[in-house]
Amino acid sequence: MSGQPQIIKTVFVYAEQGWALAQSWLLSPAAWSQFGLLILAYVLAVLVTRRARPKFVQILTPDEAQLTMLANGRRWLLRFVPLILPLLAYVLTAAGETVVRSLFDSGAVIAFGKRVFLFLAARTLVTEALRDPFLKLLGRYVLIPVMALYAVGLLDLVSVKLSETVIGLGNISFSLMSIVRGIIAGSVLFWLGRWSNDQSSAFIEKQREMPAATRTLAAKAAELMIFGVAFLLLMNIMGISLTSLAVLGGAIGVGLGFGLQKIASNFISGVILLLEGQATVGDYVELDGGEAGKIVKMTARAAILETFDGRWIVVPNEDFITTRVVNYSDSGSANRYEAPFSVSYDTDINLVPDIVEAAVAKHAKVLTKPYPPDCELRGFGESGVDFAVEFWVNGLDDGENKFTSDVLFLIWNALKDNGITIPYPHRVVELHDKRAP
Repeated sequence: MSGQPQIIKTVFVYAEQGWALAQSWLLSPAAWSQFGLLILAYVLAVLVTRRARPKFVQILTPDEAQLTMLANGRRWLLRFVPLILPLLAYVLTAAGETVVRSLFDSGAVIAFGKRVFLFLAARTLVTEALRDPFLKLLGRYVLIPVMALYAVGLLDLVSVKLSETVIGLGNISFSLMSIVRGIIAGSVLFWLGRWSNDQSSAFIEKQREMPAATRTLAAKAAELMIFGVAFLLLMNIMGISLTSLAVLGGAIGVGLGFGLQKIASNFISGVILLLEGQATVGDYVELDGGEAGKIVKMTARAAILETFDGRWIVVPNEDFITTRVVNYSDSGSANRYEAPFSVSYDTDINLVPDIVEAAVAKHAKVLTKPYPPDCELRGFGESGVDFAVEFWVNGLDDGENKFTSDVLFLIWNALKDNGITIPYPHRVVELHDKRAP
């Protein structure tokens, strides 16, 4: 072994130690007694689980129609029923460990068995209990390997090796253990932050007595606070001094400031929009650039507009501040539309306004305030007398609303009922015979 690499020598040393430990266990009566106790504990756990598990499932399974917090909590606990077997085996083994140590003054085998049962519990948790894809991924590649190292007794050794390996970066120095701990803690913290943000956003959205802009602003403030606290906790867990981080962050911030000024501008513009409430979720807006649609979401960087044909337009928040914006559905406002039509020259046009205004006023969505329907004479056309009726409604004449179409139907029917004809173009064609004298 003298000419082999160091890693081969290390593996060989550990293999020798493992073989010596296995031999001591195989030849020791105390070890065989502990093996027997482990088997007995597992068999007893299996028997108890077969009887107890159906009862737990029956108690924790609510009716499908129940959607209360208690029912959802019972459904959540139902996921962890498979953990009964390995945890019960662990508890029974721990109870027998005190007896074994008092009789044989040794408990290495039974301690190993306890760690194996914990490993099985962790594996069951990842494979059967967890539903979130990110948590399952974290459990598969972090929790299970860590528990495997713990089961074979190598976790402390690996932790020491990682802690002894230190990396320096300027005034900041940290060990590999800090990086591993930071990755694990950061993953858990930011997943928890995302979950907390979703829950807080859902709660704020239910507060319908608050204006829409205030709800959106409160949701954004909660998001910043949640992830800010998560970041500070992560720095503390990794053991990174915030003072040193501030120096490094200042240098990086100066360099990134020029490149990220647009993002900062859009973020500040978004805060101004939420505070002023001039354009918020649910409003139909049109910008100078031609973008028009209903605001369905406002993010820290941009607003998302949905057109009536189903397309989404992402508009930077800065455009709402620096350009002209037409808001068709601001709170408390109505929109005016007009429907043009013509009547024949044979009609007594003095009767037309009253007939049309009365017909349009019958529409359920047409308002009487700020003004009732108003029929105006617009001109004398080639084929008939041109009119237009102006009317006010709440909402847009597009998408699910067909205000102008409905009003034109009402006008057509009203004119027909009163014997008034709607003209169509006429042309007079004159034929000349060039052969005539």
